[in-house]
Amino acid sequence: MQDRRDGVLGACAELGVSRRWGREEAVLSANELRGGVFPAVPVPFDVTGRVLESAQRDYVAWMVEQPIRGVAVWAHTGRGLRLDVPDRQRVLTAWREGLRPGQWLIAAAGAAGGATEVGEVLAAARDMARHAARLGADALLVHPPVAFRGRSDLQQRILDYHSAVAEAGIPLILFYLYEEAGGLSYDFQTLAKLLNRPEVLGIKVATLDSVMTFQDLARLIQEEAPGKVLLSGEDRFLGYSLMCGAEAALIGMGAACVHPQVELVRAFLDGLAARFLALSRAVDELARLTFRVPMEGYIQRMLWCLVHEGVIPPAATFDPWGPPLEPGEFDRLGEGLKRYWSFVAEAGR
Repeated sequence: MQDRRDGVLGACAELGVSRRWGREEAVLSANELRGGVFPAVPVPFDVTGRVLESAQRDYVAWMVEQPIRGVAVWAHTGRGLRLDVPDRQRVLTAWREGLRPGQWLIAAAGAAGGATEVGEVLAAARDMARHAARLGADALLVHPPVAFRGRSDLQQRILDYHSAVAEAGIPLILFYLYEEAGGLSYDFQTLAKLLNRPEVLGIKVATLDSVMTFQDLARLIQEEAPGKVLLSGEDRFLGYSLMCGAEAALIGMGAACVHPQVELVRAFLDGLAARFLALSRAVDELARLTFRVPMEGYIQRMLWCLVHEGVIPPAATFDPWGPPLEPGEFDRLGEGLKRYWSFVAEAGR
C-alpha cells in the first residue's frame, strides 16, 4: 500500500499537480527549487515571549517584495520545534496569506524535544507534518530526529521517521545537519535510500564549518540522486557551497539583507565570475557578523538586522530561547552592516 501511495505521489509531482485539496493545483517541484533562495524566517517576539503580530505583518510585507523564491517557517531559525501549536498556526498562516504567486511556503516538521519513545517521536513528527499540510504548506523540511541519537537501530528509525512525515502527502526536503552542529549523522546508505524516495525533492545540508562533510555529501548526491536538488544551508560559506554543487539556498542568513544573497546565487549560476567573487566577499562579511559564537545568538542577530533595515521595531527582537548577547553588540552589528552594504555597492560597479 505504501509503495502504491508513493508511486501516485511521485507521478503527481512529475506532472506538477496535487490533489491534496481535492482539486488540481501547482505543487513545488525540484525545478522550482533550483536557483532560488528560501530564507528560514524568524519569529518577532516581544519580551514577554508573545508573537508581535504587527511586526509579523510588517516582516511578511517586506519579505514578499524581495527576489526570493519562497520562505521556510518552523525551521530552527523560526524556533519551530519550540513554538506551541497556536503560535505555529499563527506564523504559518501569516506567511501563507502574504506570499505572492510563485513564492513557495516550506514548513519544517519534526518531533519536539519532549518526545523520546519511538512511537511518540513518530506520532509527533506525523502530527506536525499533517498540521503544516492542512494550513497550506507547499513542502516539508524534515527536522533531524535527534531523539534517536545513540540507538543501535538508528538508521532504520531514521527511515521510519521520514515515512511518518511523508504521510502528510506533500513533497519533502531532507535536512542533513552535521551532528557536531546539533544534528544527526545519517550514513550514506540511509541517505541514498531517502534521496530516492519519489516525494523527496532534494536535501538541505548544513554542516556549519565542516567543508569536508559538505564536499562528500555533494558528491554523494551527484552520484546517487542526480535529479535531486542540493540546497545550501551553509551561511558561513555560501559561495563555496555553490561551487561544490548546491543549486539553491535555504538559510537563516536570508532572513534579512537578502537581496545580495539572491544576486550571489544568480551570479554563480550565470557564470559571472567577477560579480560572484565580489558578492561572496559581501555575503561572507554578513555571515561573519551574524553566525558566530554564541552560535544560537544568530537568531536575535538576524532580527536586529531587520531593525537596522527598518523592517521591524526593536521591541520585536526577543528570542525566548536564545543566549544573552554582549552589551553593545546591536550597535556593533549596525557598524558591520555598513561595511556589508559598502561591499555590496562595490560588487555592483
